[in-house]
Amino acid sequence: MERKDEITQRPVTDWLPTTKKESELRGWDELDVIIFSGDAYVDHPSFGAAVIGRTLEAERLRVAIVPQPDWRGDHRDFKKLGAPRLFFAIAPGAMDSMVNHYTANKRMRSDDAYTPNKQHGLRPDYPTIVYANILKQLYPDTPVVIGGIEASMRRLAHYDYWQDSLRPGILADSPADLLVYGMGEKPVREIVRRLREGYQFDDLTDIPQTAYITNRFSAKHSDIELHPYDECRKDKHKQAMNFKIIEEESNKYQSQARLVQRTKGRTVVVNPPYPPMTEAEIDATFDLPYTRLPHPKYAGKTIPAYEMIKFSVNSHRGCFGGCAFCAIAAHQGKFVVSRSRRSIINEINAITQMPDFKGYISDLGGPTANMYRMRGIDERLCRQCVKPSCIYPSVCKNLGADHAPLLGLYKAARQVRGVKKVFIGSGIRHDLLMHPYSDRTWQRAAREYLEELMINHTSGRLKAAPEHTEDEVLKMMRKPPFAVFEAFNRLFGEINMNERLNLQMIPYFISSHPGCSDVDMAELALKTKQMRFRLEQIQDFTPTPMTLATEMYYTGINPYTMQPVHCAHSREEKLDQHAFFFWYLPEYAKQIIQILRRIKRNDLIEKLFGKQALRPERERQPRANGRQNNQNDRRNRTNDRRNSSNGRPPKDRKRPSR
Repeated sequence: MERKDEITQRPVTDWLPTTKKESELRGWDELDVIIFSGDAYVDHPSFGAAVIGRTLEAERLRVAIVPQPDWRGDHRDFKKLGAPRLFFAIAPGAMDSMVNHYTANKRMRSDDAYTPNKQHGLRPDYPTIVYANILKQLYPDTPVVIGGIEASMRRLAHYDYWQDSLRPGILADSPADLLVYGMGEKPVREIVRRLREGYQFDDLTDIPQTAYITNRFSAKHSDIELHPYDECRKDKHKQAMNFKIIEEESNKYQSQARLVQRTKGRTVVVNPPYPPMTEAEIDATFDLPYTRLPHPKYAGKTIPAYEMIKFSVNSHRGCFGGCAFCAIAAHQGKFVVSRSRRSIINEINAITQMPDFKGYISDLGGPTANMYRMRGIDERLCRQCVKPSCIYPSVCKNLGADHAPLLGLYKAARQVRGVKKVFIGSGIRHDLLMHPYSDRTWQRAAREYLEELMINHTSGRLKAAPEHTEDEVLKMMRKPPFAVFEAFNRLFGEINMNERLNLQMIPYFISSHPGCSDVDMAELALKTKQMRFRLEQIQDFTPTPMTLATEMYYTGINPYTMQPVHCAHSREEKLDQHAFFFWYLPEYAKQIIQILRRIKRNDLIEKLFGKQALRPERERQPRANGRQNNQNDRRNRTNDRRNSSNGRPPKDRKRPSR
């Protein structure tokens, strides 16, 4: 008899099984693939374990998911389903485990958004390595496949910020048999096809978008051999040189070369990626029969990451922005792959049938909201291009940056029965909107897009990401000059006034990025003050594997110029830069004045705080005698407390890399 959850009133067999009993309810006495996930099991296309599970199910395989297994003690969670017929798969989580666990200052976070009731401690650091070691100890003869962002970004030698060391490719630390990098549907289907044809797992050495480690390496003439891991540990120039090659090969439309790196006496071999998905292929992924709900085992509990995307719809994958600090392109690809309007509208219709849907789509977007259906005009030129960005230092002339398809999608989404409003929660690229297109139709569509966005799809606040104000820092970030954002902000204000909208602009900024100094942060504080911003959406740069900014942070070198780059490394340096975001709070103003005095920039003190701030503190706050003096002191302390509580800096935010 099928068990039904009291909240969803759906049979538990609508989800992939998580226990032996649930497998038996399906009539299964053996499993083909078992997936171990670092996240709670949410059957939704935003969660990697669910996507791979449903993809394998569509291949007529019997698949189970074990979410957040207990890696301590007797390992009963790893034993309860036994060994699968084909292989184990490890999906460590939608967010890198170390970003999930630690702040930019390496402080332990107190909660986990991908866990029921935000409970901390239900996954280990580096779950890919931990889970793989346990599975190989228990089932040494069963293949293990690893994937997800944690394995993908660590497939070759990489800097680990939390260990402050250069680490080898993750296959050197994990006993896994095969690594799938990037979005995993195509490689996983190919693995299954080969196994059905009778291949042994050890023979799966040429599948695109996979990597393996071997003692018996046979070179091909097209191989690109990277500097060995041991040499990179001794010479940071060699690590920087490697990164440029890795990024350029990853950005190719269709690379033909394997990347090869000798690592601890063995060789890591990374096969070239698949070309970008077609519309039909990405539609097939999103059209799989997800329940869009957490597994019934979580009834009565809240999974914050799910609540955030519960009524959201992903319109596309990939990003051609190429931001230096962002891992999206390295994982999802530079080339944007868009879903059909039919597939998107079908998903919105499914959301309207959810019992607690109130008529509001929380987000319709992707890594960047306004890149839907944008691609090269002449695809032959794209096939030859290795540039990491299509819009830096300026928008590529071959980029079809027409906002009209997105406008049509928004209007179609608004017309779905049961939908009251469609919000756009994803960030937008303001430089795509402000570019002076030679095609006047595109230029009008860009302006119309912003008007449509502000009038119909914004809930009072519009997010944009200038990231910094100083052009030299922005060059290091691969972001447009701040003047572009200033022009965008003026256009925002004009539309705001004309349409009587009363919307608020919310800009994102980053401190401590490679190339950024205290003076740059002081200029940021000054310029944002002049624009009347009191910043909220801010973050301290966190080095994450396989981004240009991380390589600059570790090596102190720009891999594309081989020139030195200044980086804030110590906790004190990073906190000093972070302080400039809160120039308007008295306790931070005092710290900022001390910093600027130390670097002999009294001119910036005067610009930020006025001539009064240049005087010694005892002269700025003259003390009266006796009782009057005590009353003034008490009054000042009371006012300071009020000012501080009214403008307290926000707590550390876990913002996905852009």
